[in-house]
Amino acid sequence: MKLPVNEIFYSLQGEGMHTGRAAVFIRLSGCNLHCSFCDTDHSAFTLMEVEEIVREVKGYRSRTVIVTGGEPSLFDLRELTSALHAEKCRVHVETNGTRELRGDFDWITCSPKKETDPPYNVDESIAQKADELKLVFTGESAFDLGEISGRFATDNRFLQPCSGENIKETVEAVLAYPGWRLSLQTHRMISIK
Repeated sequence: MKLPVNEIFYSLQGEGMHTGRAAVFIRLSGCNLHCSFCDTDHSAFTLMEVEEIVREVKGYRSRTVIVTGGEPSLFDLRELTSALHAEKCRVHVETNGTRELRGDFDWITCSPKKETDPPYNVDESIAQKADELKLVFTGESAFDLGEISGRFATDNRFLQPCSGENIKETVEAVLAYPGWRLSLQTHRMISIK
Protein backbone atom coordinates (compact mmCIF):
# COMPACT_ATOMS: atom_id res chain seq x y z
CA MET A 1 0.00 0.00 0.00
CA LYS A 2 1.31 3.44 -0.95
CA LEU A 3 0.56 6.71 0.84
CA PRO A 4 1.17 10.28 -0.43
CA VAL A 5 3.87 11.48 1.98
CA ASN A 6 4.53 15.20 1.94
CA GLU A 7 7.42 14.81 4.40
CA ILE A 8 8.75 12.80 7.31
CA PHE A 9 10.75 14.75 9.87
CA TYR A 10 11.95 14.63 13.48
CA SER A 11 11.16 17.52 15.78
CA LEU A 12 9.31 18.55 18.92
CA GLN A 13 5.53 18.60 19.12
CA GLY A 14 4.84 22.31 19.19
CA GLU A 15 1.15 22.37 20.11
CA GLY A 16 -1.41 21.04 22.55
CA MET A 17 -1.12 18.46 25.30
CA HIS A 18 2.19 16.97 24.15
CA THR A 19 4.05 20.26 23.57
CA GLY A 20 7.79 19.72 23.87
CA ARG A 21 7.72 15.95 23.23
CA ALA A 22 10.22 14.63 20.67
CA ALA A 23 8.34 12.96 17.82
CA VAL A 24 8.59 11.73 14.26
CA PHE A 25 6.05 13.50 12.05
CA ILE A 26 4.54 11.83 9.00
CA ARG A 27 2.81 14.59 7.02
CA LEU A 28 0.43 13.26 4.37
CA SER A 29 -0.69 15.33 1.38
CA GLY A 30 -4.33 15.85 0.51
CA CYS A 31 -7.21 17.40 2.39
CA ASN A 32 -10.97 17.67 2.05
CA LEU A 33 -10.95 21.32 3.28
CA HIS A 34 -9.32 24.53 2.06
CA CYS A 35 -8.36 26.51 5.18
CA SER A 36 -6.81 29.91 4.50
CA PHE A 37 -4.15 29.36 7.18
CA CYS A 38 -3.01 25.92 5.97
CA ASP A 39 0.77 25.57 5.70
CA THR A 40 0.93 22.33 3.68
CA ASP A 41 1.65 22.23 -0.05
CA HIS A 42 -0.65 19.36 -1.03
CA SER A 43 0.78 19.15 -4.55
CA ALA A 44 4.15 18.06 -3.13
CA PHE A 45 4.36 14.39 -2.12
CA THR A 46 6.09 11.10 -2.73
CA LEU A 47 4.09 7.88 -2.91
CA MET A 48 5.70 5.63 -0.31
CA GLU A 49 5.07 2.02 0.66
CA VAL A 50 4.26 1.43 4.34
CA GLU A 51 7.55 -0.48 4.70
CA GLU A 52 9.50 2.55 3.41
CA ILE A 53 7.74 4.88 5.84
CA VAL A 54 8.40 2.58 8.80
CA ARG A 55 12.05 2.16 7.79
CA GLU A 56 12.50 5.95 7.78
CA VAL A 57 10.68 6.35 11.13
CA LYS A 58 13.00 3.72 12.67
CA GLY A 59 15.96 5.96 11.83
CA TYR A 60 14.93 8.44 14.55
CA ARG A 61 15.31 8.07 18.31
CA SER A 62 11.73 8.79 19.40
CA ARG A 63 9.04 6.13 19.22
CA THR A 64 6.27 8.75 19.29
CA VAL A 65 4.94 9.13 15.75
CA ILE A 66 2.45 11.83 14.74
CA VAL A 67 0.47 11.30 11.53
CA THR A 68 -0.72 14.66 10.28
CA GLY A 69 -1.57 16.36 7.04
CA GLY A 70 -3.36 17.42 5.15
CA GLU A 71 -6.10 15.16 6.41
CA PRO A 72 -5.09 11.63 7.49
CA SER A 73 -8.69 10.35 7.50
CA LEU A 74 -8.68 10.43 3.69
CA PHE A 75 -6.55 7.28 3.83
CA ASP A 76 -6.87 3.79 5.25
CA LEU A 77 -4.06 3.84 7.81
CA ARG A 78 -4.64 0.41 9.37
CA GLU A 79 -1.59 -1.14 7.72
CA LEU A 80 0.61 1.81 8.70
CA THR A 81 -0.52 1.93 12.33
CA SER A 82 -0.16 -1.84 12.66
CA ALA A 83 3.39 -1.73 11.29
CA LEU A 84 4.32 1.19 13.57
CA HIS A 85 2.88 -0.58 16.63
CA ALA A 86 4.92 -3.67 15.70
CA GLU A 87 7.98 -1.42 16.07
CA LYS A 88 6.79 -0.34 19.56
CA CYS A 89 5.75 3.12 18.38
CA ARG A 90 3.08 5.22 20.05
CA VAL A 91 0.96 6.53 17.18
CA HIS A 92 -0.79 9.91 17.37
CA VAL A 93 -2.99 11.42 14.68
CA GLU A 94 -4.12 14.99 14.00
CA THR A 95 -7.44 15.21 12.14
CA ASN A 96 -10.07 17.80 11.25
CA GLY A 97 -12.62 15.23 12.42
CA THR A 98 -14.85 15.31 9.37
CA ARG A 99 -14.38 11.64 8.51
CA GLU A 100 -14.03 8.40 10.44
CA LEU A 101 -10.45 7.34 11.10
CA ARG A 102 -9.21 3.99 9.80
CA GLY A 103 -6.30 2.90 11.95
CA ASP A 104 -5.37 2.10 15.56
CA PHE A 105 -4.25 5.33 17.21
CA ASP A 106 -2.95 5.85 20.74
CA TRP A 107 -3.79 9.56 20.78
CA ILE A 108 -6.32 11.47 18.65
CA THR A 109 -6.13 15.24 18.30
CA CYS A 110 -9.20 16.71 16.63
CA SER A 111 -9.00 20.21 15.20
CA PRO A 112 -12.44 21.07 13.78
CA LYS A 113 -12.57 23.78 11.15
CA LYS A 114 -14.98 26.60 10.38
CA GLU A 115 -14.63 25.72 6.68
CA THR A 116 -16.97 22.71 6.93
CA ASP A 117 -20.69 22.83 6.22
CA PRO A 118 -22.10 23.38 8.77
CA PRO A 119 -19.11 25.07 10.45
CA TYR A 120 -17.09 22.82 12.79
CA ASN A 121 -18.84 19.71 11.52
CA VAL A 122 -17.26 16.64 13.15
CA ASP A 123 -17.94 12.92 12.78
CA GLU A 124 -19.65 11.73 15.97
CA SER A 125 -17.22 8.84 16.47
CA ILE A 126 -14.28 11.28 16.43
CA ALA A 127 -16.01 13.60 18.89
CA GLN A 128 -16.36 10.71 21.34
CA LYS A 129 -12.90 9.16 20.80
CA ALA A 130 -10.71 12.30 20.59
CA ASP A 131 -8.20 12.65 23.40
CA GLU A 132 -7.68 16.31 22.65
CA LEU A 133 -9.67 19.12 21.03
CA LYS A 134 -7.55 21.85 19.43
CA LEU A 135 -9.26 24.81 17.82
CA VAL A 136 -7.41 27.36 15.72
CA PHE A 137 -8.96 30.51 17.15
CA THR A 138 -10.16 32.95 14.50
CA GLY A 139 -12.53 34.95 16.71
CA GLU A 140 -15.23 32.36 17.37
CA SER A 141 -18.20 33.53 19.40
CA ALA A 142 -19.11 32.32 22.86
CA PHE A 143 -21.85 30.22 21.27
CA ASP A 144 -19.35 28.58 18.93
CA LEU A 145 -16.94 27.73 21.77
CA GLY A 146 -19.68 26.31 23.98
CA GLU A 147 -21.32 24.38 21.17
CA ILE A 148 -18.03 22.92 19.91
CA SER A 149 -16.75 21.85 23.33
CA GLY A 150 -20.15 20.37 24.23
CA ARG A 151 -19.85 17.83 21.41
CA PHE A 152 -16.55 16.38 22.65
CA ALA A 153 -16.07 13.89 25.48
CA THR A 154 -12.54 15.09 26.30
CA ASP A 155 -11.70 17.81 28.80
CA ASN A 156 -8.42 18.51 26.98
CA ARG A 157 -9.54 21.62 25.08
CA PHE A 158 -7.01 24.01 23.54
CA LEU A 159 -7.42 27.34 21.77
CA GLN A 160 -4.55 28.21 19.48
CA PRO A 161 -3.95 31.64 17.95
CA CYS A 162 -4.24 31.60 14.17
CA SER A 163 -0.60 31.65 12.98
CA GLY A 164 0.32 33.58 16.14
CA GLU A 165 -1.40 36.71 14.86
CA ASN A 166 -4.21 37.04 17.41
CA ILE A 167 -2.59 36.02 20.68
CA LYS A 168 -4.25 38.76 22.75
CA GLU A 169 -7.76 37.82 21.57
CA THR A 170 -7.07 34.14 22.16
CA VAL A 171 -5.88 34.84 25.72
CA GLU A 172 -9.04 36.88 26.33
CA ALA A 173 -11.18 34.00 25.06
CA VAL A 174 -9.45 31.52 27.40
CA LEU A 175 -9.98 33.92 30.32
CA ALA A 176 -13.66 34.24 29.42
CA TYR A 177 -14.10 30.47 28.84
CA PRO A 178 -11.78 28.71 31.33
CA GLY A 179 -12.76 25.24 30.09
CA TRP A 180 -10.27 25.96 27.30
CA ARG A 181 -6.47 26.23 27.60
CA LEU A 182 -4.05 28.31 25.55
CA SER A 183 -1.83 26.46 23.09
CA LEU A 184 0.92 28.42 21.37
CA GLN A 185 2.76 27.16 18.32
CA THR A 186 6.03 26.86 20.22
CA HIS A 187 7.83 25.29 17.25
CA ARG A 188 7.34 28.57 15.37
CA MET A 189 8.45 30.60 18.37
CA ILE A 190 11.78 28.73 18.58
CA SER A 191 12.17 28.44 14.79
CA ILE A 192 12.01 24.70 14.35
CA LYS A 193 9.87 22.61 12.01
